[in-house]
Amino acid sequence: MRSKPCKVKICGTTSVTDAQMAADAGADYSGVVTEVSFSERSVSIPHAADIARQTPIPTVVLVFDRTTDWVQQAADGIQPFAIQLLGHESPAEVERLKRALSCEIWKSLFLPTGKNSDVDIKTVLAEMEAYIGAGADALLFDTVDFSEGKTRFGGTGKPSDWTLAETLIQASSVPAFLSGGIRPENVKTAIETVRPYGIDLCSGVESAKGVRNAQQLDRLMQQVNTVSLHATSCGQKE
Repeated sequence: MRSKPCKVKICGTTSVTDAQMAADAGADYSGVVTEVSFSERSVSIPHAADIARQTPIPTVVLVFDRTTDWVQQAADGIQPFAIQLLGHESPAEVERLKRALSCEIWKSLFLPTGKNSDVDIKTVLAEMEAYIGAGADALLFDTVDFSEGKTRFGGTGKPSDWTLAETLIQASSVPAFLSGGIRPENVKTAIETVRPYGIDLCSGVESAKGVRNAQQLDRLMQQVNTVSLHATSCGQKE
């Protein structure tokens, strides 16, 4: 069997069963949202630890705007492969966590949903370099949605401008993932357009929020495996 052209992180894991489903389908990482108040997929630290302990693929724990001490205690209890920072954590916070933790530190950056020409690319590139310089092991480009009177960071089910995402991801000197609105119907186009190190999704393979759909997941992985290895630079940044 040939290797996948792109790493796959299936996020929003809420049970050991769903984590195993991702592993059986061929995903590379399982993402577990941990004590994030606005997420319908959030689980407690003990539950996240139970999932991580019984998951055969690396677990990435997602947290939002927590203190260094809180993240360190969560990491000690869960023992994840990586902590993914979803909030407004500064490069200085990444640097502190990098010194305190033995796991990898991943940082989410957020792009507007849909086509948007107002993004200051130079500012985003400088932000990327600051996080990389602070020790971030990977970057994830997700979407932020401003609708229904509230702001939602990640889990929007909506894509960003993939042309913009491609520019930023190709400029990253560490592994960079594409998130936001990826599903079986568009994953092949997403990979071939953006050429990320990996893709990251949850709603695209769910029956309902926090409930994974095995058929959708299998369809997604089948589409990932149809991507030409020559069409993407995935896997080059190890």
